[in-house]
Amino acid sequence: MVENVFVLLLGFPGVGKLTIARELGTALSGQVIDNHWINNPILALLADDGRRTLPDAVWEQTAKVRQDVLDTVATLCPPAANFIFTNSGIQGDARSLASYQQMKDASDRRGAHFVPVRLLCEEAELVRRVMSPTRRDRLKSIDPEAARHRSRTVAVLDPKHPNSLTIDVTAICAAEAATRIHEHSRTALTPLKHAREAQENRSKTSFVLDVSVP
Repeated sequence: MVENVFVLLLGFPGVGKLTIARELGTALSGQVIDNHWINNPILALLADDGRRTLPDAVWEQTAKVRQDVLDTVATLCPPAANFIFTNSGIQGDARSLASYQQMKDASDRRGAHFVPVRLLCEEAELVRRVMSPTRRDRLKSIDPEAARHRSRTVAVLDPKHPNSLTIDVTAICAAEAATRIHEHSRTALTPLKHAREAQENRSKTSFVLDVSVP
């Protein structure tokens, strides 16, 4: 059984982060924390239409909400609990990097197994997905032109973490993507598990030697 895993799904708006997170949450028995569950208490106050560019001060406020959530995850949640976070990260963007670091720090504070996953999608499919009417119900971006521009000019954040995984989800369903992430998490966790078991065995051996000394 996989325990104390912190999965971070990174990808552009419309790529399917929440849909995949829900599938993965079932496989991992994990708590899904979507970026819009963090952002929406702020966005709902601003009559955001999902198309206009919001000022930087908005994201400064959502960062405060995110930190409160992460502090709770790091200090109050059960040690064995699994979490799946989602976030839209852009390579070379300072705010994206700061958000990523917030989440990695919370994972480190928990002593969790951190798994960042980049979700990629071809432009035409990304535009089709971002225009889904149900997205607006959750205050998500629905601007096709912004999706095209983003796809052509920037890249999804690549944190270069040893446990990173990149998946192109253009032509696969959410369940398949979740299965790949689940298997990757289990595979990446194995060396860490062995290392911890070896450390525990060394500690037990050391204890036996210590108590045997007259």
